[in-house]
Amino acid sequence: MHKLSRLLAVATLFGGLSGCSGDAPSLLAAAGANGEASGLTTADKPAFNPFSNVSATASPAREVIDTPSRAEIMKAGVLPEFSMGKSDAPVTIIKYMSLTCQYCRLFQAETFPTLKREYIDKGLVRFIIREFPIGKQSGNATVALRCAPMEKYLTLYEKFLAQQSAWVSQDVRPDVIFKVAQQIGITRPQFDACLENQATIEGLKWVKDRGRTLGIIGTPNFFVADKLVKKQIGIKDIRAMIDPIIAARGMGATAQKAVAN
Repeated sequence: MHKLSRLLAVATLFGGLSGCSGDAPSLLAAAGANGEASGLTTADKPAFNPFSNVSATASPAREVIDTPSRAEIMKAGVLPEFSMGKSDAPVTIIKYMSLTCQYCRLFQAETFPTLKREYIDKGLVRFIIREFPIGKQSGNATVALRCAPMEKYLTLYEKFLAQQSAWVSQDVRPDVIFKVAQQIGITRPQFDACLENQATIEGLKWVKDRGRTLGIIGTPNFFVADKLVKKQIGIKDIRAMIDPIIAARGMGATAQKAVAN
């Protein structure tokens, strides 16, 4: 596929998305004030801003499940999901993320280490990451993230978040995305092939669309013990939500004893 056509294919899938609830003012200023909108002609459409919020009326109406069951929440597409922790942990936390979202970066830097140490590593929480790319540059980076083998997914994910200032932009710039991906050993031919992989693109589109059906409106959004949380949360919030569940199942003391031994 021609390079321009490849970029347009990714942009078509990930360009017109609902707004990210966690983009920093500094990034907004860098990207400009114009917002995304659908249903406009090329002449009428404002300059693309991957960080803008979009009203619910800007996107076509779609089915949203008001109270999805656990089976509906856990349904996965053709792409394997990144998860860590015991599959039978008493609590499952699912994070919907966009690689351009600053609050996703802050969660990973400030909350995730404690969550991993106190809950995931002790078998109390299963943690799943689902992609919800917002903007064309995020869309391309998300496809690149899927270039990584699953054992390096978290490493590349954290590199994209930690290095947002180096690659996030209003324009689609595959070269700066590649500079992040190559840090885990991805070659340029592998990277280019990933961006052309229609199966990956379609698989990610399914994840995005499925998230919308489940009520996801931006990033970061979470399912915590099957409850949808449409805001950024910290470790105190997580403890308040999951500690009673863990205690009710008598898992807390058991996990602590297992770690001690």
